[in-house]
Amino acid sequence: MDDVTDTVFRQIITDLAAPDLFFTEFVNVDGLQSPGREKLIKKLQFTPKEKPIFAQLWGLKPENFYKTTKEVIDMGFDGVDINMGCPVKTVIKNGACAALINNRELAGEIIDAVREACLPAGRRRERFPISIKTRVGFSTTDMSWLEFLLSKKLDLLSIHGRTAKQLSKIPADWELIGNARQMRDSLVPCLPSGRPATLIVGNGDVMSRQQAEKIAKKYKLDGVMIGRGIFQDPFVFAQKSPWGDWSKEQKTELFKKHIELFSKTWKRGEYKFETLKKFAKVYINGFDGASELRTKLMSTTSTDEALQLL
Repeated sequence: MDDVTDTVFRQIITDLAAPDLFFTEFVNVDGLQSPGREKLIKKLQFTPKEKPIFAQLWGLKPENFYKTTKEVIDMGFDGVDINMGCPVKTVIKNGACAALINNRELAGEIIDAVREACLPAGRRRERFPISIKTRVGFSTTDMSWLEFLLSKKLDLLSIHGRTAKQLSKIPADWELIGNARQMRDSLVPCLPSGRPATLIVGNGDVMSRQQAEKIAKKYKLDGVMIGRGIFQDPFVFAQKSPWGDWSKEQKTELFKKHIELFSKTWKRGEYKFETLKKFAKVYINGFDGASELRTKLMSTTSTDEALQLL
């Protein structure tokens, strides 16, 4: 969801139907702890209305995960999420994200560095929550990877029901996610409150809240993560979505609101105008002339031009 789930889009979704928990775009810790920091720090911007929110991090150097985790705690985030699931070739080629499935020594060092940073100083606070986002394997299903992660005493483990090699080309395998939940039940003790110490969240091909709740009940999951489903319905987290009944005028006005908030939030150059074009398929959809309007929006070169067209 890079260049999608920024603070602007999260604010839009909050006003429509907020999820129980937000995640930022993934942010490279090695870049944050380098001269390139200014270009990346914007990805950690959020407003109070977007809480609770976890900072999603990726990278290779444990010491930079430690430093960045300390920073996100001070920024007011509600937890830290380590991305060990992104299957993008350029990321994997560098040995990061899903590539860590095949490098458990480094994966363990990263988790340990984050945990050390999350330990409370004195009695000021409880330990800062840690989550990991991953897949069911790299090139083939590998339940030993999930067992390894469950041994790391995480607060939350998000599992995408495909291997990294499968990308999104086949349906997500929820049976594997259910198997991981069973593994959790046998390996991870419960807290004094009775709930599992590590929550299991499933991900993959979920397009509605009703579908999410049905899947969660079937596999006894603690939650369901929705990513690309937001492109089908901005009200996807609502108990009952009105999106299918919205008029062309309502959808167009919502896109205008998004563009205006984008212009207000970001200085010139912080986010490229082209990132807004990803959202045309979200809002400009489901009415007569939508395809033609999207085509015209693709040729605009500024927020003013896009607003004038809308």
